[in-house]
Amino acid sequence: MTGGSGFIGHHLCEHILKETDWEIVCMDRLDCSGTLHRLHEVLESHNHWKSRVSFVFHDLKAEINSFTASQIGRVDYILHLAAGSHVDRSIEDPMSFVMDNVVGTTNLLNYARSLDSLELFVNFSTDEVFGPAPEGVKYKEWDRYDSTNPYSGSKAGAEEMCLAFANTYKLPLVITHCMNVFGERQHPEKFIPMCVNRALTGEKVYIHASPEGQPGRRHYIHARNTSAAVLFLMQGKWEQREKYNIVGEKEVDNLQMAQFIAGVVGKPLNYELLDFHSSRPGHDLRYALDGGKMESLGWSLPINFEDSLEKTIRWTLENNRWLG
Repeated sequence: MTGGSGFIGHHLCEHILKETDWEIVCMDRLDCSGTLHRLHEVLESHNHWKSRVSFVFHDLKAEINSFTASQIGRVDYILHLAAGSHVDRSIEDPMSFVMDNVVGTTNLLNYARSLDSLELFVNFSTDEVFGPAPEGVKYKEWDRYDSTNPYSGSKAGAEEMCLAFANTYKLPLVITHCMNVFGERQHPEKFIPMCVNRALTGEKVYIHASPEGQPGRRHYIHARNTSAAVLFLMQGKWEQREKYNIVGEKEVDNLQMAQFIAGVVGKPLNYELLDFHSSRPGHDLRYALDGGKMESLGWSLPINFEDSLEKTIRWTLENNRWLG
């Protein structure tokens, strides 16, 4: 698993350790998004899992050489979650995102095609590759991409390299598109922990909105639901060289989300609506995916949105070291 010390990655590690008897090799470079403290907390609370997890330090901008491959050992599945994902940073430095997300993915694919034991390569991608979704539109997996920033463009490029390797080398591969993921131990810059922190301090929350004052909207999904969907795809004999949307059950505008968080925190919300065009170029008001394909395979969300959101907020309040 690449990016195993990241926010989504460590939740996926925890889910796989809980639901299977598999061993996991986490590959990470431990940058601003990844921290071993996440995995440490998970493993300290489940001491018997420690022997099933190992760690390999590697930056995927470099090829996986024979020494690194020997450290990894036998591989049955590759879960590729490592990525640069901060939109604002991609706008400031687009080439670093091409290197991380396109070159990095290609290096991993090149390693993967050397593995005789490989059953499946899962490339974890994003709803942002489709660009903004007009009202009433939900994008299906093979709809046209329309990236609006270098981050989403680099993820779309990574997907194309995945498909190229699947077609050229018959690599067993699927691509997932996920939406706004939340949960415990999320990076404090992300919207939900940021709102928790600012509700506590009284600092203003800036909500990006249309010029008419309509806040941006997202489908939020808890990391455990995302993890369950990935494991579902790994364990099922579903069609390969395919894409799957992992979709949250409820669309929420960002002002409603901030107000709900402030309510759980028990503080008034101090906020301001900002025109997203002028304040955040490269950002979109609405993303939306169609989850019909996963539903047709029999998958459903294990935990519901409202309960998981409130539990995440309360957990964050009780474990406020993750806020800064």
